[in-house]
Amino acid sequence: MAPPRRRRRWSVAVAALVVPAAAFLSSGAGTTSPPMGASSVAGSAGAELVAVAAPLREVRSAGYAYSPEPGESVVLSASSASRSVRRVLPQGVAPETGLQVKTILAARAISAVFPEVTAIGGVRQDYLKWHPNGLAIDVMIPGWDTDQGEALGNEVVAYVLANKERFGLDHVIWRQIIWSKSRSAPHVMTHFGSADADHFTHVHVATEGGGYPTGLETYFG
Repeated sequence: MAPPRRRRRWSVAVAALVVPAAAFLSSGAGTTSPPMGASSVAGSAGAELVAVAAPLREVRSAGYAYSPEPGESVVLSASSASRSVRRVLPQGVAPETGLQVKTILAARAISAVFPEVTAIGGVRQDYLKWHPNGLAIDVMIPGWDTDQGEALGNEVVAYVLANKERFGLDHVIWRQIIWSKSRSAPHVMTHFGSADADHFTHVHVATEGGGYPTGLETYFG
């Protein structure tokens, strides 16, 4: 595999995703607090999880601050008003076995908004808690080493950050950059020696979990 391109680490929409610290840190740094942005309604229909605060693929109102380089264009949204209708989210491409409810919510919403994403990884063994405990997914980016793939990954990150409260987001990693609620600004992570390990091939999305599903949940987007 050719080494990942590093010519624009803070490229296009990735650079646009420098979210004001207060917006991302307002939920606190712990990972054991109750999930944010979800309402659980007991009844015959089971628990209801209301998802996706921003209309589908609509992130223009999220308050990003970015100054493009000369000659660089930035497109953060490809939505239409008709795509903002609330709907039940079916299972997407991610295997949901072992995932917690907020992680399932994020996986289903990403599948619904980005049909070009055909693979999302879920539970797997790892030395960190996120994947083994159902707290994280890996959104595999087709053509990750092309301009089109990089742009798609940027948009996935923008969408996830725009819905961070709904997803109970803890952190996102893409192209060796981490957005974390425990840090005041995005930062470059350690180089681990491969495109996979440095998160060039996929967007890693980690949530606070919200507990394991009972089977009675309905996920809305």
